[in-house]
Order: sequence, then C-alpha cells, then structure tokens
Amino acid sequence: MDELYFEDDDAAMAAYEEAIRESMDGSYSGGATDDDDFEPDAFSRRKPKAQRTTRGKKAARRPRKTRAAGRVHSSSPAPVPKPQKDDGGEANTANASAIPTPDIGALRVASSVGSPSIDAASVATMDTDDNGDDISLLSALRRREQTICMRMEQLEKEIADLEKKCGVEDKSQAANIDMSEFLAPKWSVPIRANVMNFEWERLAQVCQFDVILMDPPWQLASQAPTRGVAIAYQQLPDVCIESLPIQLLQTSGFIFIWVINNKYTKAFQLMKQWGYTYVDDITWVKQTVNRRMAKGHGYYLQHAKETCLVGKKGADPPTLQRSVASDIIFSERRGQSQKPEEMYEIIEQLVPGGNYLEIFGRKNNLRDYWVTIGNEL
Repeated sequence: MDELYFEDDDAAMAAYEEAIRESMDGSYSGGATDDDDFEPDAFSRRKPKAQRTTRGKKAARRPRKTRAAGRVHSSSPAPVPKPQKDDGGEANTANASAIPTPDIGALRVASSVGSPSIDAASVATMDTDDNGDDISLLSALRRREQTICMRMEQLEKEIADLEKKCGVEDKSQAANIDMSEFLAPKWSVPIRANVMNFEWERLAQVCQFDVILMDPPWQLASQAPTRGVAIAYQQLPDVCIESLPIQLLQTSGFIFIWVINNKYTKAFQLMKQWGYTYVDDITWVKQTVNRRMAKGHGYYLQHAKETCLVGKKGADPPTLQRSVASDIIFSERRGQSQKPEEMYEIIEQLVPGGNYLEIFGRKNNLRDYWVTIGNEL
C-alpha cells in the first residue's frame, strides 16, 4: 500500500472518515483492514468537520490525546463496528446492521410454580379470572377425591369380610387394633369406671344379678413378673380384688372367675369370702387359626389352656337349665386377655333370660343384655 501524506491532522482525519463511509456503503475495496495502528472506535467518536468550524482554527489544531482502546463514555455515540471480510474478499456488512429493538409484548415471564414460561397476556388473564375454569377444576377434583375415599372404605370392608370367611385373618395382630371407633351393641350396657371406687351399693339397690363373670387382672409372681410376656393392662394386688363388695350384688346365683395357675388358692378364698361354694370349672383349650394347639409361656410347662372356676350362692335361678353345655371350649386365641365368645353362650344357655354382669370388662367383651363395667371401655 502506498503511503499518503496530509498537511495536518484534520485532513488525515477527514480522509479516514471518508474511507470508513465508503466501506460501509460497499464501495471500498482496497487495502488491508487489519492495521493495528488505527483506532476506529476513537476516530468514529469525533464530530464531523462541519460541527467543529465554530470552535476556531486554534481549537481545531489542538493535539489529539491518545485514548485507551475500548474505552467508552456514556455521552458518546455507540462505536461503529469494524467491517469484516468474507472468504471472497468482500466486506461483510451483515454484522454492521442495526440491532433490532426487542418486542416487549412478546417477552415471556418465568413462572415460580413449576411452569417453564407464561405469556404476559396469560398472567393478566389469571389475575382477573378468579371464578373461572380453575375453581371448576378444583371442585371436580374434590368430588373425585371423596368418591375414591368412599370406594376405598367399601373395598376395605369387603376384604375384611372375605378374610374372616376364609379364615386367613391375622389373629396375632388383634391386640394392636384401634378400638376407638368401636360401636357398642345396641342392647348392651357399658359402664366405664374404676372398679375400685365404683358405687357398687347403688348398683346393688337397682338390680340383683343372676350371673357374675369376672376376669381379674391378677398380679403375677414378683420373682418372674412377666416371663417374657408383655402385659398390656394394669395389674391389681390381691388385696384390691378382695375389697370388691361382690356379696352385695347377688343374693343367689352363679359366679364365674377366670384364674391363672398361681392364683387357684386365692380364687377359692375369694369365693368363700363372698359367700360362694365351688361347684364346677370350665377349661378353654386355645387354638391357632390352623386349629393347632396354641402354646404359651409357663413356669414349668407350656400353657395351652385357661380355667374358669364356677361358684354358686343361694337357691337356683328360676330359669336354670342343667347339662346344656360342655365344660371344655375349643376356640381360637385372639387378643391378649380376650376370652372366647363360647363362654357367654354357655352362661346364657345355663341361665336363659337372666341378669348378667361382667366386671373388669373391655370393649371386646360388650354383649347384648349384659352390664359391663371396666376402666378400658
């Protein structure tokens, strides 16, 4: 490239700006454009000559200060990009075109609830449409949820009935069943009270009973209180059981007392103290769901049975029926301390239509035409 000389800086600057304008119009085709000695950004920020004529000749010839490359002032116009050549040597003007102004209405707003993006118009519609499709959809979902819950309850009930009929119900978990929603039989009389301070005298004035059934929470031996068995009820010492005024509740009739092995002697003493005579006993042989013998813990032998002592007081009840049932019950073992239903059937067959009382009863002991007293009802 031939070297060019100018009379002053103004002439050189005017020539350079003219070359820049020609290159932008596509009419410039000579010389290389990678000269590092020139600073296009710095030169492009100078005002045209027509605007500098009023500053005077002396000001126009003032030496130009060197500026750092890439330095941009906020009051200066945007720098003109340096034209680039493509492979054919032609100046590429595509990058020199003006940057389009973005359309604000086309912008998308990021959602904070999981949606990738929401149109601005949709946001405005959601803010104003409070009673629209969203509420209708929510109502439909709630109705669907209620329908599903009702169907699930119905299916659970059907499954439980089928398991009971097929004999596959897990009886070992019966003690963990939540009985809070248990409904008492229609003609039963449950009384939740502490038997130690219950008003037995008032009950005796209202009714005299033909049969009394009791399952005392016997206190186990102190040297081996549980023998590996978890007791889920409060035990009572013998002296507390002795203090119950059972003699006031019955002038004549029968008493049935469930007893454990180390309390036989004490049970006979209680019978005598309350005015009863031992007449019989009933043995419950425990079985599993597979009709096998259900063996449990014992001090010397494994226990697979429980015994209920029968005592009699005064004259026979008017409706007494003799020899109507066996003294042995074969029945499945259920929850802890839960006695078989056959026991109630034997009593009702022995003295039909009588007044029945159960002491230390639980929710699973409630039965029609029985008065049940206990602190776990």
